[in-house]
This record gives sequence, structure tokens and C-alpha cells, in this order.
Amino acid sequence: MKKILAILTMSVALMATTTAYAGDYPERPIGVAVSYGAGGATDFQARIVTMVAGNKDILGQPIYIINKPGAGGRVGWNWFATEAEKDGYTMSAYNVPHFIAQSIKGGVKYSADSFEPIANWGADPAVVVVGKDSKFKTMSDLVAFAKANPGKLTLSGAGLFVGHHIAALQIEKAAGVKMVYIPTKGGGAAAMKAVIAGDVLAGVNNLSDAFRAQKAGSVKILGVADLERDKKFLPDVPTLKEAGLDVDNASVNFRGLMVPKGTPQAVIDKLSAQVPVMFGHKRVAKRMKAGGSPMKIMTRKEVQAMWAKRKSTLAELLKGL
Repeated sequence: MKKILAILTMSVALMATTTAYAGDYPERPIGVAVSYGAGGATDFQARIVTMVAGNKDILGQPIYIINKPGAGGRVGWNWFATEAEKDGYTMSAYNVPHFIAQSIKGGVKYSADSFEPIANWGADPAVVVVGKDSKFKTMSDLVAFAKANPGKLTLSGAGLFVGHHIAALQIEKAAGVKMVYIPTKGGGAAAMKAVIAGDVLAGVNNLSDAFRAQKAGSVKILGVADLERDKKFLPDVPTLKEAGLDVDNASVNFRGLMVPKGTPQAVIDKLSAQVPVMFGHKRVAKRMKAGGSPMKIMTRKEVQAMWAKRKSTLAELLKGL
């Protein structure tokens, strides 16, 4: 009997502590790890979508960014899966298909089961870009060169088995050509600089980064790796399917926030309720639109379903690539 009473007492105390913790949380600023360098699309957007976190009707505490770039996101997500505190005060931005594809290929310390999704803020398609003075005017020009010059078409991207790489692999397969994909250190920003500087003949990048670069007159966008044109930002740019290439939306970059597995459920529940509100704030929407950043707000349950679907799709896709 004494043993049973002791267990009951401990259970009541734990429930009281968890309830109090959830009610008080957050009591200090929250860090968000970004597995890419400053200035890239993920970093740029993460700073925007968290800008109103300190509002009393959202989280009541500010969010700050922790950049942990390297190896196409592997450095940051390895750290987050193995070393980040599981107390709700350290979140991470996720990029899908990136971390899921990397875990399927192996050599990392994480998988989709290592993390708990909170909410999604955007869906950023991959696009094919060339320098402003490039001789390639269309995807047909680029593919024709690749066919006539096997292994001579160089493309930059943010890393291995990120959305950029997956789009490049799909283009190779669809066009029946051999290209040279060059992963750059520093993420999408460095990959874009390589195109602008003429270090590569073309690149695969995020629509948001490419939109800003094209607006500045630095690059031309030849095609979008999605099922439909982006009518808001790039209505005149064809999809790769329209350009005659059988490339779907497997490389679309979904971005959102997650916490490590093992974070208290009460904290997950609070974040899951408030973070979508934060993403949907009118100031956030205005800044994202101005930056050419497509938004797609999804709840925790919707993200869980998306992760599961992408895991299945990518497992099949990567077998043949």
C-alpha cells in the first residue's frame, strides 16, 4: 500500500509540475537553429516568420536565430538531434525534403523520428537559374547544350540530397543527360553567388532567393520544379513539365519549426497552437511577400502527414537516382 501511495504521490507531483511548466512557458527567449548560413532563404525567412514572437498574444518572448551551417544542413541537424536541450527553449528550422532525403541516404544521426514538428511556414520550389548574360534563354537551350556536351554543364546547389540536388537529379534523368552538380559551402546564398560570378554555367536554387536575384538583375530564371507556375511571383516562368521534362514537385522546399523528440508534450501543444498564429500575422505576410517568399502555413498534424508522405516518396525516388 505504501508503495502504491508513493507512486500516486509522484504522479500527482509530476502532473502538477508539467501543468505549471506549460502555463509558465516560455519564461525567456527561444532560440531557433538554422542549419544554413546567414543570408540564405531559410535564414532570411526564419527571421521574418519569428519577428512577432514577442507579442503578448503569441509567445510573449522573442525568438533569436542560431546559424549552424555545414554539409547541406547535416551539421546543424546532427547537433539538434544529439545535443539540443529538450526543454522548448531551442527549436530548429526544418527543410523538407533535405533532412529526410539525407537520413534515407545515411551517414547522419537523425531521421524524421528524431524530431517533433510544430508548424510549417512555407513551400519554396526549386528553380533553374543562369547568369544575366548567359547564352541559355530557355530550358531547351540548356538541355540541348547538356546533350551536345556530356558532363560539361555545371550547376551549383546548396548541398547533397537537398531540394536543389534532387531537382538536378530529376532533370538529368528526365532529359537523359549527364551534368555536374556542385554543392557549395554556405547554402543557397553561396550557390547563387556562384551563378552570378560565372563560376558555374547554371544553378538550382530556391524560388525566393532567385526571385530577389532576378529582380536585382543578376540572374534569369528558366524553369520551376513544381506542378504549376507560381502565379504570384513568376507567372511568366514555365514549369519544367511545360518545358518538356518529366519533373514533379518532389524537390519543393517545405520550411517550418520543430523540436527534439522528448520535448514535454505540454510545450509541444502550446507551440503547436501559437506558432501558426505567429506565421499568419499580417506583418509577417507583408514582409514575406515583399521578399518573394511563398508561404504555406500548415498545422502540426498537417506537417506530420506531409513528412510521412515525403518519406515514402523520397525512398522510392532515391532508389532510382
